[in-house]
Amino acid sequence: MSLHVSELEMMRAAELIRSGQLVAFPTETVYGLGANALDPEAVRRIFEAKERPWASPLIVHVADEKMARTVSAEWPAAAQKLVRAFWPGPLTLVLKKAAIVPDLVTAGLDSVGVRMPSHPMALELIRRAGVPIAAPSANRFTQISPTTAEHVREGLDDRVEMILDGGPTTVGIESTVVALHRAPPAVLRPGIITQEELERVAGVRFEREMDLPHIVESPGQHPRHYAPQTPLVLLEADATAPNGRGRIIDMPTDPKLFASALYAELHKADREGWDWIAIRRPPETPEWAGILDRLERASAPQD
Repeated sequence: MSLHVSELEMMRAAELIRSGQLVAFPTETVYGLGANALDPEAVRRIFEAKERPWASPLIVHVADEKMARTVSAEWPAAAQKLVRAFWPGPLTLVLKKAAIVPDLVTAGLDSVGVRMPSHPMALELIRRAGVPIAAPSANRFTQISPTTAEHVREGLDDRVEMILDGGPTTVGIESTVVALHRAPPAVLRPGIITQEELERVAGVRFEREMDLPHIVESPGQHPRHYAPQTPLVLLEADATAPNGRGRIIDMPTDPKLFASALYAELHKADREGWDWIAIRRPPETPEWAGILDRLERASAPQD
C-alpha cells in the first residue's frame, strides 16, 4: 500500500465506489474521477461534477483481462496481442460494448473504452470495489488534467467524496486510445505508446483520428482540451514571444520526461498571473505525437 493511503482509507474508498459515490484516484497517466461503471446514477455524478457534455464517452478501468471481457461483447485477436504487450499500462481499447454497460458511459455508442491501469493504487481500488470503474480525468471539462491530488482539490474541491493521494503521476498524459471495433483499427487519441508500436504488435495498420469521420468515440477528441485559464501559445522554433507579460516554459527535450512534467508545469504557470504562457513546439515525430496533440488542443482558441 502507498505511504499516502492507509488500509482504512482504501477500504472506505472501495465502499464509496460500491455505494454509488465519486472517488478520485491516481493512475500512471493522470488522476481519474471514478464511479461504479455499472451504476447509471453513479456515472451521472461524474458528468455533473466535471460539467462534462453527455455526448462525451468515458473510459472503463478494470483490474484484469477477465473483468475487461465482462464489459466487452467481442475480444478480437488484436486486443489479445495488445493486452499482452501493453497492459497494465497507458493503453485504452475501444471494443463492442456488453449489454451490462450503461449507455451513459458510452454516450449511447455501441462501443466502450477499456483500460487496465498500472498504478498499484488504482488496481487495488478496482479489486476491492469489485466492479469496473468509469473514470475520466478528475478535473472540470476541457481544463488541465490533474497529475497530483492537490490538482484535484483545486479543480473539484467538494464535488468528490474522497481523493486517494498516490503522489505525482509518472506518465503524465492520458492513455493512447485505439478503436478495435472498426476495420481497419484506428488511433483515436495518441499517447506515449506510439502508432508504430501498436502496428508492430498487432500486425495491422492503424488509421489516425484525422482520417476518420468526426464522431466523438473517445475522450480527448474535442478541439479545445487540457487548457489552462491563461492563454497558451505554442511557439514555433524561431518564433518570438507575444507582447505583454508572459512566460515561456522551459520543457525537457526527452518526450517521456516532457509528458511527465507537462500538466504540472501548466498548473503552476496558470497560477502565476501572466498575460500568456508559452511552450515551444516539439518535433513532429512519432514519439512526440501524444504531446503535440495535447499542446495543440490546449492552445486552441475558446469557442
